[in-house]
Amino acid sequence: MIKSKYLIFIAVIILAVLVGNFAQPIYFDKGVNFLNKKFGWTLPNFPEKPYVLGLDLQGGVNLVYEADLNGVIDKAGAMSGLRDIIERRVNMFGVSEPVVQVQGQNRLVVELPGVKDVQEAIKMIGQTPYLEFDEQRTEEESKIILDKMKEVQAVLDKKEDITTVKDWQIALENPYFKPTDLTGKYLKKATIIFDQTTFKPQIELKFDDAGSKLFEEITARNIQKPLAIYLDNASIIDTNGDGKIDAYDVYAPIIQTKISGGQAVISGSMSTQTANDIARRLNSGALPVKIGDPISQEKVGPTLGSASLQKSLWAGVYGLLAVALFMILFYRLPGLLASIALLIYVGIVLSIFKLVPVTLTLAGIGGFVLSIGMAVDANILIFARMKEEILNGKGISESINEGFVRAWPSIRDSNMNSLIVCAILFMFATSFIKGFALTLSIGILVSLFSAIFITRILLQVFITSWAEKAKWLL
Repeated sequence: MIKSKYLIFIAVIILAVLVGNFAQPIYFDKGVNFLNKKFGWTLPNFPEKPYVLGLDLQGGVNLVYEADLNGVIDKAGAMSGLRDIIERRVNMFGVSEPVVQVQGQNRLVVELPGVKDVQEAIKMIGQTPYLEFDEQRTEEESKIILDKMKEVQAVLDKKEDITTVKDWQIALENPYFKPTDLTGKYLKKATIIFDQTTFKPQIELKFDDAGSKLFEEITARNIQKPLAIYLDNASIIDTNGDGKIDAYDVYAPIIQTKISGGQAVISGSMSTQTANDIARRLNSGALPVKIGDPISQEKVGPTLGSASLQKSLWAGVYGLLAVALFMILFYRLPGLLASIALLIYVGIVLSIFKLVPVTLTLAGIGGFVLSIGMAVDANILIFARMKEEILNGKGISESINEGFVRAWPSIRDSNMNSLIVCAILFMFATSFIKGFALTLSIGILVSLFSAIFITRILLQVFITSWAEKAKWLL
């Protein structure tokens, strides 16, 4: 038993050295570099992995978009799909730890840490394509729009306000094609194929089950009629051969028969490079709903983030020192050992933040600082129980064991309640509060390990029979 106790103690020391150097390898590396220079050695530095900092700490761009949900039945599903696709898009451009989340019913918040150029960020988001299939309007519908366009143009020629024209918004619609329910939301995959006769590149579109059903219905009611295909409100192909895609291009193949199976082929005058670009854009995410320019944009400078980080780190240091001082003053030697365990606890938590990795925000660091104070709660319960057992005349070793056994139910229940609250915050709160909940929950779990395992082994190693003659230290 005595041998195993010291083996566990040695394992704890090794763990402390590893997590301490992993969390902050600069001092270890300085020592290694000094020895290498002094003796000509080639000792390796400790593996270094940077912390992942959020938008508020390293700077970046915060954008808020408003989605057009007119005519969308499943609004929540459309916004969820929009979020997933935008997240995939910004990840493709190498943005570190982006945060993309739905806000309210029709708003999307995009946080891009490390991005300094707001316009570049907006351009990056805007490159995500919106694919739609439009069917031909009836002559009556076209006439109504064309007449309204003439009416609005006449008002414009007079330099008057077009809003005085009744239903002036109609003039903004496409007079020849109207949108269907089939959009890029239902696109499964886009691949390049080649026509077996002309060997020209084509784009084959494959829809999911819901999209296959919609495509079959659309083609069934539009036999011998054109079906226009638009990407980002523009024709997908340069149909008039002028070398650019503009309002004069309309790619609208004639439907010959009802098409089942959920497959469509886009063909026309395009190069292999153009076909590849279109397929890549479609596969990178066709938006289920339209978004325009951001309604709000904010740039967080790295200087502000660096200052906030420094203040947060110093707050953590002061908090750690205050807790250690309190424990030593009130609990003397056990308090000193608990403070040592607390330092190991900090190293473990910071190492976990690097390994997961956890995106650290100001709120997240706040959760970590709070967890430092909560980490000694278990020690306080244990030490208070130890004192009671010693006053009842029990030996030091027995009092330590009884202190841990009898304090455990209270420690377990209080920390479980805190973890439940953290879980609720993480599931239902915004990103900054989620960071707070995540770091706090990690801190709570590690504090249980620190108090029940590390503190216990330190007490068993350093407080032995000699303490019977120096109980004033306990």
